[in-house]
Amino acid sequence: MELAFTAEENAFREEVRAWIKENLPPDFKEPRSFEERLAFSRAWEKKLSASGWAGIAWPKEYGGRGATLMEQIIFHEEMARARAPQIFINFVGINLAGPTIRIHGTEEQRKRYLPPILSMEEIWCQGFSEPNAGSDLANVQTRADLRDDHFVVNGQKIWTSFAHVADWCLLLCRTDQSAAKHKGLSYLLVDMKSPGIDPRPLKQITGEAEFNEVFFTDCVVPRENLLGELGMGWTYANTTLSHERGPAFLAHQIRYRNTLLDLVSAAKTTLHDGVPATEHPAYRQKLAAAYAELEIMRYLGLRMVTSIMRNGRPGTEGSVSKLYWSHMVRRMQELGLGVTGASAMLDGEDAANHGSWQRGYMMSFAQTIAAGSSEIQKNIISERVLGMPRGEVWAPKERV
Repeated sequence: MELAFTAEENAFREEVRAWIKENLPPDFKEPRSFEERLAFSRAWEKKLSASGWAGIAWPKEYGGRGATLMEQIIFHEEMARARAPQIFINFVGINLAGPTIRIHGTEEQRKRYLPPILSMEEIWCQGFSEPNAGSDLANVQTRADLRDDHFVVNGQKIWTSFAHVADWCLLLCRTDQSAAKHKGLSYLLVDMKSPGIDPRPLKQITGEAEFNEVFFTDCVVPRENLLGELGMGWTYANTTLSHERGPAFLAHQIRYRNTLLDLVSAAKTTLHDGVPATEHPAYRQKLAAAYAELEIMRYLGLRMVTSIMRNGRPGTEGSVSKLYWSHMVRRMQELGLGVTGASAMLDGEDAANHGSWQRGYMMSFAQTIAAGSSEIQKNIISERVLGMPRGEVWAPKERV
């Protein structure tokens, strides 16, 4: 692929840099607690929206910028370089619900739901995972029974990010109990203030509660809130998932390059066996390995961009990148704890870098599950890339 940028793209980069310089406080630090991050994100994301950056990938006719793929990449790169916060509280609305509604919704649904998503007036969550479905999305059991002009929803979702603060839910549910499991699913747009919805925050290992389990008990949803056609939920869910990985992935390696720079800085002032970690043979080797892994991540990102340019969406490169990134993050955060030494046992203001290494390490466990678990990514890679047989378990042959 061509790695050079055009004059127009370079001018766009300068526009992004100028906006960040004007709007991001020079002393900005990522808020530590979920409550602080929630309050900051609401204000920051409205600022992004007002300047047209929130819906950078959305078509202009729906209020977005209609940015090209390269412009999207440039925007995410510059945000990462400036250590500016990403869209957090309405990630689902901007990146998942909005594009799905735009592609599969009616014109009335587009007019009703897209503007308040883009303006950040309404926060969305995504009702996919269930306790008994695991990573088998087609095995969703939450029921939506059609009765005249409405659906009655009963069931449970889990790991639903921001459900306790969301206004709406993009809900995948079973509307046909007799159909094959992939074919009996539908999408509903559910008002989270409806009677019969009980979101319960789940406290994570960090002590925060971003995720929820959500119970639906005889929740009434108007038929007009059906997205697209009945029984097409599996197809629409694939549209949603295809938007989880895109141009922003290439910028991830920049954000983690910032993390590595912070780690090297800490290593210069932390002694191990009487010498700074940067001079310690074991830690020098690990820091060099972390740099090499970041370069691999960058090239995986470039491959994924090439796939998007050729096919309009990431192919199996998305699964390879997701699997690699999830575990690379774990290794880097673990190295951060090792480099900081005994202070890794502390937390808060007493810990190195205000406890960011501890929080990052604890959050890294979720990265191997979020946006597709590592086990599922391995299955996709084995079957679609390597051509391995599906569903067969290898076992050694008995000796004769």
